[in-house]
Amino acid sequence: MHTTIKKSVVILTIITLLIILSGSTVLAREYIQTETPDAMAMLADFVAVRPFGIASLVTGSAVFVLSSPFSALGGNIASAWDKLVAEPAKYTFKRPLGYFNN
Repeated sequence: MHTTIKKSVVILTIITLLIILSGSTVLAREYIQTETPDAMAMLADFVAVRPFGIASLVTGSAVFVLSSPFSALGGNIASAWDKLVAEPAKYTFKRPLGYFNN
């Protein structure tokens, strides 16, 4: 009797894992942008997102300058530069217009 229950639990676990694994690839496809953005996405990017990116770049640069002595003492000045200056600059100026996830 116990072996039947154990076999049922093993089979149910395997089926559950297979369903979860197949579902994760379907969910991942939703996040992959394969088509070009439309005009409204480009307009929203240019009017709203890019100015916000510039403001975050300016703010991040000021925070980096103010916190650089502490970052230098902590030995993490490169990671502070990356997070506060380089990533906002890349998101604002290197990303194609209308693509928000790149």
